[in-house]
Amino acid sequence: MSFADYAFAVWETFYVTVLSTGFALALGLPLGVLLVAGDKDGVLPLPSWLMHGLNAVINILRSVPFLILMICVFPLSRAIIGTSVGTQATIVPLVVAAFPFVARLVETSLRELDPGVVEAAQSMGATPMQIILKVMIPECLPGLISSMTTGLTTILGYSAMSGVIGGGGLGKVAISYGYYRYQTDIMLICVVLLVLLVQLFQSAHCGPTRAISVCGDKASPAVSGGEKEKRYGTRYHLRTGRLHAGQRRAPPDPHYPVHYV
Repeated sequence: MSFADYAFAVWETFYVTVLSTGFALALGLPLGVLLVAGDKDGVLPLPSWLMHGLNAVINILRSVPFLILMICVFPLSRAIIGTSVGTQATIVPLVVAAFPFVARLVETSLRELDPGVVEAAQSMGATPMQIILKVMIPECLPGLISSMTTGLTTILGYSAMSGVIGGGGLGKVAISYGYYRYQTDIMLICVVLLVLLVQLFQSAHCGPTRAISVCGDKASPAVSGGEKEKRYGTRYHLRTGRLHAGQRRAPPDPHYPVHYV
């Protein structure tokens, strides 16, 4: 194989991984937020049968091995793409396999948020949508970016396995030329290129995560355990989504409601 063949395989793997990750985030991010906000103790409680159903669907899709899932999704790939073989056709099974995983990662990140922050926003009269968009997601943004990177590398591994069913990219090169033709050097080159892609994705996410963490530390410095009550009693600004320390909030007067903007 020539250098151009390897370069084209890397490009196919890159754009399939990025597109599949984008679609998986579009489905998994709202679903993960819904799993947290729709809990019985969440900001937007939903019927228990609906939550159990969503959890069951996510668990079923996550428990099916990817190779079997790709074969099961062939009819859906034909309906959306028009074919079940090829580089573009692998995007559909990649999204179906990845969005439940992304939803669980988002759920885990959001559940790590300190409940006192949400309670402070609720005491200020924030709506559930304001709490989700201006409190939960901004506060958990570094963890969400790390979850996105984890999902990206997982989808990259799935895309390599899609070479078994005729998908393009490095997986097809490694299986068709390296495994079936017993050319170990080609298979090793594909493995090295996949490792380099993972390192590229991992290093690309470190910059934004570090910048967000530094900005968050400067805007809201860490407080000791004895000052948590003071922090949760501070005024919450819904427009900027930050707790302003140093201003003690008086207990709300039921005869004189105050709305913070």
